[in-house]
Amino acid sequence: MHDFLVAAASFIVLVGVMVVVHEFGHFIVAKLCGVRVEAFSVGFGPRLFGIKYGDTDYKICMLPLGGYVKMTGEMPGETGTIPGTPVVQQILDKSQTESQSAASPAYESLADDPGAFTSHPRWQRMLIGVAGPVANFILAFVLMIFYFGFINEVPSVEVKTTSIEWVVPGSPADQAGIQPGDIILRFDNQESPTWETVGEHASINLNQTVALTVERGGKPVELSLHEPAELKSEDLMGMLPQDLLGPIGVEEVLPGDPAEQAGLRAGDAIQSVDGHPFHTVSTLLAYMQAGQGKPLALVVLRNGATLNMVGHPAKLDTGFKLGFINKPPPYRSDPLPFKKSIAKSTTFCGDNAFLIVDVLGRILSHRVSVNQLQGPVGIARVAGEAAEMKGWYPKFLLAAEISLNLGIVNLMPFPILDGGLIILLLIESVIRRDIGINVKERIYQAAFVVIVAFMAFLIFNDVTRLPIFNHLKP
Repeated sequence: MHDFLVAAASFIVLVGVMVVVHEFGHFIVAKLCGVRVEAFSVGFGPRLFGIKYGDTDYKICMLPLGGYVKMTGEMPGETGTIPGTPVVQQILDKSQTESQSAASPAYESLADDPGAFTSHPRWQRMLIGVAGPVANFILAFVLMIFYFGFINEVPSVEVKTTSIEWVVPGSPADQAGIQPGDIILRFDNQESPTWETVGEHASINLNQTVALTVERGGKPVELSLHEPAELKSEDLMGMLPQDLLGPIGVEEVLPGDPAEQAGLRAGDAIQSVDGHPFHTVSTLLAYMQAGQGKPLALVVLRNGATLNMVGHPAKLDTGFKLGFINKPPPYRSDPLPFKKSIAKSTTFCGDNAFLIVDVLGRILSHRVSVNQLQGPVGIARVAGEAAEMKGWYPKFLLAAEISLNLGIVNLMPFPILDGGLIILLLIESVIRRDIGINVKERIYQAAFVVIVAFMAFLIFNDVTRLPIFNHLKP
């Protein structure tokens, strides 16, 4: 229940902010172009409260899932008002009907209304359409500038290379010939990749073979890695990265668990496990799962003395564990100068934007399965995980990535999306006349059906990935 509540709250806040910023982009450019904005809503459904200023009702609605902007005449088939009725419609809620401003003008049709969306030049309507995605790009850029310029968490002792700490036996990495201690020099088409880059390019090459080069004993070794159809969150095709230096610190030993029985105490440091110099608890956990509870020979440092112990992992919760809480790795804040933070943010946004476009291209060309896409449930899970992670980077990273995704997806040339509006306006500019209302209505109706079906598919896909269903798998 706790995980569900965190995921739901994180999803509402994250997606709500992204959508409101997107709609604010449309809103501000529409106002600058003189288009009448009837409503700027945070949330959907029944109106809770708000304020009417000028022609616009700024309101908060019951369902906190984003928001919307309502412009006069923006929807195909909107034919205007009957004579003598203001174009700004009466806003209804459960308790009352708000009176409209007596100064609101009356028009026979939208064609006579200079404030209607359709009364403005096509180039202005295109600007309004592209303003939403641009607002999302700006938000991602500003978020990362703030992170790099004011936070920028880095390990106190950082491993600069993409070094492999351990390889899970029988995993795709093991089958490819990758060994502990290898350093990845090239992955796919990326030279000197970071682990983040490796993960990104692994996610877009599922069920395919990727070429990589590793450094082993000071010499380059060419290998081929066949990726599985789905990546596990706990490891990367069996490769456990070396992110830190130094031993695994023990912060607390849980009473009665194998760690206490082996003799571990708070303040100890595990230098090696069965001769492997592990540096992170994630590697130790993966090693214990692979060993299925076999005894571990531990070399422990305590108050300057080296001790030998034997640990017997037990099945606790979802896997084999010793039962201790590790000491968090030391991180420090290293804010960058303003110019460098701008450069880092530009690189981040550019790399991620190109990656998103690359993924979409691979999906359309059937090189990547559409099953890899995540819908609202999947996004909520990721948002909940990021909210509970230590440090600020996972939170800023996810917010910026979702903002970029929202902007790019909305620019796709599909009706209902901003890109579809722009394409229709470009077609009208070429043929020098408006596309018929009936044709537009049919296009939007068909697009709506496709969007609903696609969202249903994504939600079904997300639900089948939930842990409750994974436990049912053999």
